[in-house]
Formats: sequence, structure tokens, C-alpha cells
Amino acid sequence: MDEQDDELAPVIARLKKDLREAAKGLTTEEARYLVDLYYQLQGFRIAAGNQTREEKNGDGPPPEPNSLLRYLFEAMQVLETVIPRAMDVYTDQYEMTVWAKTQYGIGPIIAAGLYAHIDVTRAVTAGAVWRFAGLDPTSVWQKGERRPWNARLKVLCWKIGQSFWKFHNRPACVYGHLAAERKVYEEARNVGGGNAQCAAETLAKRRITDPPTRAIYEAGKLPQGRLQRRAERYATKLFLAHYWQVGRESLGLPVPRPYVLDHGGHTHFIAPPGWPLKKP
Repeated sequence: MDEQDDELAPVIARLKKDLREAAKGLTTEEARYLVDLYYQLQGFRIAAGNQTREEKNGDGPPPEPNSLLRYLFEAMQVLETVIPRAMDVYTDQYEMTVWAKTQYGIGPIIAAGLYAHIDVTRAVTAGAVWRFAGLDPTSVWQKGERRPWNARLKVLCWKIGQSFWKFHNRPACVYGHLAAERKVYEEARNVGGGNAQCAAETLAKRRITDPPTRAIYEAGKLPQGRLQRRAERYATKLFLAHYWQVGRESLGLPVPRPYVLDHGGHTHFIAPPGWPLKKP
């Protein structure tokens, strides 16, 4: 163990010791910062790993990393481990985030991000949450205007959709199953010509130069990638509506009406899975 390791060890020990109390006292702004930091650290680690693999693919052994870079990389690894633990403690304080973590595909980082960005006391409808998350197709960002949604929350929601799809084959992933069902619906609708108007509008608005992709739009269809995103977005919006409902009810706030999924031909009520929570 070198001098840098000697300095890092007590920092790690102190973080573990003080973690629980410190996490409980976080403000929403601090939680939001830590969620952003976690994803930044994750990105740095992936980039560093890719760089290392590229170096190993060359001739000869990869060069020994600079001691300072190694030290910083180890410190980032520690933070990448500590932050989820802190967010787990933080989100254990609120019923809405405890419920969120019971859903397969939602961990403490995403749950903390939701709580830090979404104030269910101010959002009187699920639609308000969708608009704030950039998931309302009628909300358009015009040039020169202020962005009508929260960019970080929109990215977080994209991650939620990705997570649900990643686990859509797992029996316990309710929203993953809903995303898979929605994709079947979207594909059938696409084949039946239900997206012809959308395809025409896309051709009018975008400059599509890839010949195969343009041919799909000219045929009145949408590409598979876009159908996939629609399915993921469908599951994410339903989850957000449920999160909003759970949050409002957990705080004793009125829910104007039960969430009814009336987009895309579905009109039956879908209740938040696992809510109310079972009392220990």
C-alpha cells in the first residue's frame, strides 16, 4: 500500500461511518447533484475502460497509468459505490420512493432522481409530470423560448425506459412487460398504416438522407428504432403516472381522478402495482 492508498483509506472509512446520517439530511438540491455526479462518474469509468481496452489491443503491454490518474480513478470508484448506498438511505425516508424501488428496474439512483426533480405537491395531474419530463408530444420548444421541460429529468426518464426494456423478460418486471406488449401493438399499427400521417410529417420536418430509412418513411411507416422508443416511453409514462398517484396519496393529497390510460386505445384503469405498500 503506497502513500496515496494510506490517504484514501480513512476517507473511505469515514464515508461508510457517516453515510447513514449524512444521507438522511440531504436536501433535494444535494440529492439532485449526487444523482448527476453518479452518472458522470459512470460515464468517466466507461470511457476510461474503453481507452484501456484500446491500449491493450495495440502492440505490447499497455503503459502503466500515471499515479495521479490511478488515484483519481480509485477515488471515483469509491464515490460510484458510495452514492447508491447514500441514495438508498435517502429514498428509504419517503413512501413514494420506497414504492418506486419495489418496481423491477428502478434502483436508488433513479428513485432519488425522481424525488429530487418531481414535486407531486405542485403537479396536480399526471400530465403535468409528463410535461415537466418532456414526455408531452404537444409541448414544443420554440426558438428563443425557455425550454418547457427539465432536461435532466428527461434524460432520467430515458434511462427508466431503457431499464424497463432491459428486464422486460423478467417475470417481476411489470413495466417491462407493458413495454413489450406496447411494442407488439405499435408494430401491428405500423403494418396497418396507422403511422402514415406521422411518417409524412417527419419527412416534411426532417432532412433524412439515409436511403433505407427514408424509404421506410416514404412507405408510410416508422423505423423499428422509433417503435422501440414509443414502447419504452409508454411504459415510462405509465410508471410516472403511478409514481405521481402514489406520491399524492402517501402525502394525503387529493388525486383528481384515478389515472386512466386513454392514449393509444387503452381506456381501462391500471393501478400502481404493489400499492399500498405492505406494512412491515
